[in-house]
Amino acid sequence: MEFHHISVLLNEAVSGLSIHPDGVYVDGTMGGGGHSREILKQLTTGKLIGFDRDSEAIAVCKNRLSEFSDHITFVNRNFNDILQVLAELGMEKIDGAVLDLGVSSYQLDCAERGFSYNHDAPLDMRMDKTSSFSAFHVVNEYDRDKLADVIFTYGEERWAKRIAEFIVQERENAPVETTGQLVSIIKKAVPKGARSDGPHPAKRTFQAIRIEVNGELSGLKQALFDFISCLKPGGRLCVITFHSLEDRIVKTVFAQAAKGCVCPPDLPVCICGKKPEGKVITRKPMVPDEAELSENPRARSAHLRIFERF
Repeated sequence: MEFHHISVLLNEAVSGLSIHPDGVYVDGTMGGGGHSREILKQLTTGKLIGFDRDSEAIAVCKNRLSEFSDHITFVNRNFNDILQVLAELGMEKIDGAVLDLGVSSYQLDCAERGFSYNHDAPLDMRMDKTSSFSAFHVVNEYDRDKLADVIFTYGEERWAKRIAEFIVQERENAPVETTGQLVSIIKKAVPKGARSDGPHPAKRTFQAIRIEVNGELSGLKQALFDFISCLKPGGRLCVITFHSLEDRIVKTVFAQAAKGCVCPPDLPVCICGKKPEGKVITRKPMVPDEAELSENPRARSAHLRIFERF
């Protein structure tokens, strides 16, 4: 299938970078290349470093952005590696970066990738297809308590313990191998009354397993601090999140970087000596307008936060 991905909050994120034509920018999650293209269109002698863990996304972007080939470097790695990659490229500072977190439309719609509860496919959910660890391992090898903890922590699912119990019971007969089987188990576990309202009953569990498989939250906090540390004065970091867990981390890191001091609040004077690294541009997160939502309903939960380095 064609790699289709609608970039969320596209204009807001790119304008939020305050792009300099000769600057160096990073797209930490290229996906279908939407944000990258809009950045590249504003560059003259500048450069873009484009990251994606998904080799299929990198291949697509190399084709779609071929007209800008002199201004772009493709990196098939996790954006958590930003400091190592900059060192390898002989760079220290960048003028800005955009991170569009979460799963892409292509990954959701490509049934064989196993991300979606709407398609029956092998349990996979790997953003990096070279990884040996997949959703199959989480569902079939985690014990009941660990599985329940993942579903509750990353999915904020109130029925996490019950879902984990049903999964463990089911896999005693045979491994749970497909997304369709998992959806069926979840529907049995979630009481009928709870299934009648709200999102699809499997939505939170699938989100949780996907986050666990890809380690999406484990390195996010440090990665955000790393991006802030390599921004030039006036450089900006734009981060788009799609659920409260991500957004909470971004909000906390930005606030901490803007505050500087990490001394206990009961100390009369600062003794840590840490100074503010910058300021938060978005007092409240930016969200899609009705026009964008009518075109792309998946954008409904998106939040954009922007930080500027001193």
